Amino acid sequence: MRVEVDRARCEGHGMCEDACPEVFRLDDDGELEILMDRIPDELRRKAESAVRLCPVAALTVRTD
Repeated sequence: MRVEVDRARCEGHGMCEDACPEVFRLDDDGELEILMDRIPDELRRKAESAVRLCPVAALTVRTD
């Protein structure tokens, strides 16, 4: 599993970072960084929850 961010939609609310700081981080400019190319199984549920919390639906889960 991996997560993609739509940078045009992301407004830097940081709810994803609050929910799963192992995977998401806002940099000093408020830009979202995804810290892992592939999300390990032990963080999957936490990362999926963070994706659902995004108020502007800027995150997408990919399972390819």
